[in-house]
This record gives sequence, C-alpha cells and structure tokens, in this order.
Amino acid sequence: MNYISTRGGDIRYPSAMAIKLGIAPDGGLFIPETIPEVSLDQITSLARKPYVERAVEILSLFLTDYTRDELREYASAAYAEEKFGPDPAPLAQLNKYNNKEFMLELWHGPTAAFKDMALQLLPHLMTAAIRKTGETSQICILTATSGDTGKAALEGFSGVEGTQVIVFYPSKGVSEIQRLQMVTTEGANCHVLAVEGSFDDAQSGVKTIFNDKSLAEELNGKGVLLSSANSINWGRLAPQIVYYFSAYADLLAREKIEPGEKINIVVPTGNFGNILAAWYARAMGLPVNKLICASNKNKVLSDFIRSGTYDRRREFFKTNTPSMDILISSNLERLLFELTGRKAETIRTWMDKLQKEGAYTVDPATLRALQDVFVGGFADDFGTTKTIRDIYDRTDHLIDTHTAVGFNVYGRYAQRSGDSSCVIFVSTASPFKFGAAVSDALFGNGYSRGRSEEVLLNELSGESGMEVPAPLKDLSMRDILHNKTIERDQMKQAILEILS
Repeated sequence: MNYISTRGGDIRYPSAMAIKLGIAPDGGLFIPETIPEVSLDQITSLARKPYVERAVEILSLFLTDYTRDELREYASAAYAEEKFGPDPAPLAQLNKYNNKEFMLELWHGPTAAFKDMALQLLPHLMTAAIRKTGETSQICILTATSGDTGKAALEGFSGVEGTQVIVFYPSKGVSEIQRLQMVTTEGANCHVLAVEGSFDDAQSGVKTIFNDKSLAEELNGKGVLLSSANSINWGRLAPQIVYYFSAYADLLAREKIEPGEKINIVVPTGNFGNILAAWYARAMGLPVNKLICASNKNKVLSDFIRSGTYDRRREFFKTNTPSMDILISSNLERLLFELTGRKAETIRTWMDKLQKEGAYTVDPATLRALQDVFVGGFADDFGTTKTIRDIYDRTDHLIDTHTAVGFNVYGRYAQRSGDSSCVIFVSTASPFKFGAAVSDALFGNGYSRGRSEEVLLNELSGESGMEVPAPLKDLSMRDILHNKTIERDQMKQAILEILS
C-alpha cells in the first residue's frame, strides 16, 4: 500500500516512509492510495480472535512494509496485559436488559485516555520505519496536544532510542490532571512546554514549523528529522480503525447483532481523527449506519455538518471538555479529500481559504455526501454535567465529560429521528482524568472547589466503586520536571534550543 498527499502530486510513499515523515512534504496529509475492502466473512471471523490478532488483520491491509509477524510482535508489546489489562478495548453493555446500547471503553491504557490505543503502537512502527527506510537522522516527534495526546506520546516514546519528543500544550487549556501527567514525565528525551493561547495556537505553530523549509535544512545539518505523533500521522490513525472493527466483532461474539446489521457510532471529537477512523472502517466495509459527531460549545464541526461552511472566525470557549476545545480540525482535510472524489486542487483551495480567510464553504455534492453519513450536534457545559449524572443514575456507569457530550448529542438525535439502531458510544477517557468536573456533576455545582485532586478522585472511587487508575494516583506529589511557558512565536526557537 502506497500513500499520497491530500494536496496532490504524483509521488507515492511507502507506508514506512509515510509514518516516518508524519506529514507530506507539500503540507498535505497522507492517505492510502486505495481504501482496502473487508468482507463480511472477514469481519465475522474477527469475533473468534483476540484484540492483537484483530489488529494484525486490519493493520496488515494498510502497512504493507511491515510483515504480519512484525505487526503481531509490535501489537503484542503495545497492548500487553500489564499496560491495558486483559482487554485493551472492552465493550460494556450499559444495561443488561437493553441490547441496543454499548460503550467502547478506550481508556484502560497507561495514560487513561484513548490516545494510548495508537500511541503505544506508534513508537514500534516509527522505529521500524526508521530502519526500513535507512534513516540515519535522529527523529524528533513534535506534537501539539489539547490534553491527552501529549502524555500518551511522552509515555510511548520515553526512552526510545534515536528519538526526541517535544510536546506543546495550551497553558490554561487542559485539566489539572492532564497538566500534572505531562509536567511530571520522566525521560531524558521528553520535553514539555506550555504555550500561551489555545490548542489551535499550539497546533498552528506546529504546522508552521513542519512547513518551514529553512528550519528543516538547519535541523538536517544537525542530523535531526521532524515527525509527528498527532493524528495527522497515518501511523496514529490506522490503529484507531482497529477498535471499531473490534467492537463490532464483540457484538457478533455476544450475539447482540446479526452479521451485516448496521450500527451507529457516537464519537466526541475536536480534531476529527477518532471519528475519521470510524469513517475509514465504514468505507472498508464495516456495517455502519450513522456516525454521530459530538462537539462541545466550540461547535465548528457541528455547524459545518449542518451548513457546509467551516468558519473558525468565532469566539473560543474554554469548557469542561478541554480536549475538544478546538476550532481547527486538522483531520477533516482527509475526509473532504475522500468525499470530493480525491480532488486535490479543491482541497488546496479550501485549506488555503481557511488559513488566509478563516473560512470556506464546500459544494452541494460534498455536503450531501457528508450528511449522508454524519450527524452533528453539540452540548454546552450544563448539558454535559447533567448528562454525567443522568447516565450514572440510569446505568451506574460513571463517564467523563467528553463521553457525556456523546451521550447528550445522541439522546437528542435518537429522539427526533426515531433511529433504533444498536449504538456504540465511544468513551475516550477515564472519568478520573476530569475529577473536578465529574465531581461537580455528581455531588453538586462547585463541590470540587477547595478540594484537592487526590480527595476528589478518592471520593469518586468510593461513590462509583471504580478504582482510580494507577497512572493518576498521587500525581501532585511527583516532582515537576517541565515548567517552562512560552509564546507561540517562540516555539521554533524552543525546538532549536532543545535539539542543540
């Protein structure tokens, strides 16, 4: 399988090269030259296999530079029981008397967020890509994070020979738990910097750096090559496709659906990577009816799905779902490339307008194709908080704020549409990662004020019967190893200083 850029060009890149580079040289995103097809018989056969084997089956279709034995070795190491427990991506039935509602828990990994599902595997794929392409430079993993990707990247690449990892996060745009996870990270090759501004400021800064040819030449002279651990890297996105097939296989194994029965999937999303992975699974043949794109008050995606106009020129809100506080959804470029029939010139025009004018409008045919599959909706902080309590009262499942946005949006969609399809709610983070907001939802608005994170987590554990994930325990007692805050225009200089 070769890869092409969403911005065009005749160059085909092998899968290992696409993973190593992270972003295409022309500033576009890599996508597979063709979308592989998976038959219903193949999907049904996954029901009899453990998660690692399911990963090998799906990833081998995309990562053809890697042998099946290599993929099995890497997946076995990435999803080892000591990291994820007995099941890396368990599918929970919300109520034993209701065979229509399930929750895909993607937060059982080392950092208690769904990013672990890809970022425990990516270092294996990246180091193999370095070998396979004959690369002699040191790889610098450059990542902007809205909270979860940063720690997952640090955890995955810490101590990996031949790599440096630099994470930029918005200084006031992550939860306290997320911040503590990042700034207490050990590892000589790990670097964390807070950026004044929003996630979009950090992400735009990273994109500018990737497109800075003079910087690339300077770093090349130092023997350094930049790559990415964000979902702009196909090596991040491909592993996420796996767990949608795995969830469907679990439904088949439990005889909750018939083979070929279409399901709905609800994904809380900001940067559009997680739900794009679901779209690719659908395009490959996974029986999916609707993809519900759930946004918070920064509802740029919800508005886009409704109107066809993507407009980032709006007020930015800091919400109780900080990982979705995003106005520029990078992965949308990949979807539009596919929906337009892979018209690179059109994509270049739209992305240029977004950068220069802050908005673009797609043509009617593309909008129809979008609305055929996607349903958009949003929830504000009040609705999110209420949903956490409602789901806990109704099902005894404690959910985080981002997952609650998905439940909130889907509840209104199901009511107005009458859609009774079996539905999978993607749960993207442990509720303990957002202890203050979840505590306020359960115990009353303002309850968290004046209480430490440790107290809140222990109280939530006592109330719910859930154990506090080991990576989140006693974070405030660990040494702060990264305490530097910079302006966005200082990001490039910070990188040079680190790599010097």
